[in-house]
Amino acid sequence: MPASKTARQRAREDITAEILAAARARLAEAGPGELSLRAVARDVGMVSSAVYRYYPSRNDLLTALLIAAYDELGEAAEAADDAVDDRDDHLGRWTAVCVATRAWSLTHPYDYALLYGSPVPGYAAPQDTVGPATRVIVRLVTIIVAAHQAGATSPVAPSIAPAGVEDAVADAIEFVRVLGNPEHADLPEITTRTIMAWTTIFGTLSFELFGHLVGSVSDYDAYFAQVISRLAADLGLPA
Repeated sequence: MPASKTARQRAREDITAEILAAARARLAEAGPGELSLRAVARDVGMVSSAVYRYYPSRNDLLTALLIAAYDELGEAAEAADDAVDDRDDHLGRWTAVCVATRAWSLTHPYDYALLYGSPVPGYAAPQDTVGPATRVIVRLVTIIVAAHQAGATSPVAPSIAPAGVEDAVADAIEFVRVLGNPEHADLPEITTRTIMAWTTIFGTLSFELFGHLVGSVSDYDAYFAQVISRLAADLGLPA
C-alpha cells in the first residue's frame, strides 16, 4: 500500500487548491490576460513571495488552471459516456458526450474562455496540457472507431476534396489508427470528418458562449441538438 501523506504534503495540497480556486475566481473578474499572482496572493491572505513557492510564475499558474479545467471537462464527457449502459448505442454515447461537454461549458464560461478563447499574450501552453486537452476528442474518436469496427455505421460517401487533404490530416489519421487500430479503407475520410465535427462542436459552443448566435438562433438547446445529430449522421452513426 502507498505510504500515507504527511501533514506537510496535505497542507501543501490544500494551499495549492486554495490558490487555484482564487485564480479561477479572478478569471471571472478580469480574464486570463490580467491574471496576477499578487492579486491571487491577496485573495488567499498570503504574501506574494509565498505564492511563488507554489507557482514560480504567472505562466505556471495559467498552466495549472488549464490542466484543471481541461481535466474537469474531460471527466464530465467521459462520465456521460460511461453512464450509457448499452455500449453498442454509439449514437447515444456520442450524444451524451456532446451534451455533457456543452453543459460543462455553460456552467463554467470563464474556464471555457481560458481554454478556447483568445490566446493569452506572452503565454504558450506546454506539452503538459496536451493530454488533458485531448480527453474529449479522444473519447469521441473512441466512439466513432468502435462504431465503424462493429459495422454499425452507414457507408461514408467520399467527399469531393482538393488533392492533398489526406496529407493535411496525416497526423490525425495516424492518431486514430493507433488509438483504435482500424483497417477501414475510409480512414482518411472518417478522420477528416471527425476533425470537422470536433471543430464544429466547439465552434458552436464558442458562438453560443461569446454571444455570436444572438439574432440568428432563438433556441440554443434545439440548435445544438440539431448540430450534433447532423454531425453524427455525417460520420455514419445511424439514427
